[in-house]
Amino acid sequence: MRIAFAADHAGAAFKDELMARLERADLGHAYADLGGDGSDPNDDYPDFAQRLGLAIQAGDADRGILICGSGVGASVAINKMRGLRSAVCHDTYSAHQGVEHDDMNVLTLGARVIGPEPAFEAAVAFLGATFSGEPRHQRRLDKVFAIEAAEATKD
Repeated sequence: MRIAFAADHAGAAFKDELMARLERADLGHAYADLGGDGSDPNDDYPDFAQRLGLAIQAGDADRGILICGSGVGASVAINKMRGLRSAVCHDTYSAHQGVEHDDMNVLTLGARVIGPEPAFEAAVAFLGATFSGEPRHQRRLDKVFAIEAAEATKD
């Protein structure tokens, strides 16, 4: 899989550390760093959430890992984009279950909330999971898609 990473000023160092750790783990994925580098305190999470979301929408990445201080703002921002499904997951169960049941395609982490080891474990769980396609999960996902489509037609 092609995995895109992005982070605001608060998550940049954490992003770099997590990417390096995943690359060393040799999980068979290709990783792309979409920024930020932490040098500008005005590097805001909506900008990097959108950058990551656009990469997935364009087919340049299959999934993404998005990092800000708490994970909350970045998750809120990317979930505004069509076709993007993200949650803040600071445990392995939520990270894999979000993919298996909800077809989550972006893992959001809070650099000020989670430590490097749990973040690595959550990322591995996220990257190793696949959507189950079970009828009950597909039915629920279709309802999410219907909500998204209805919102897109509002003026």
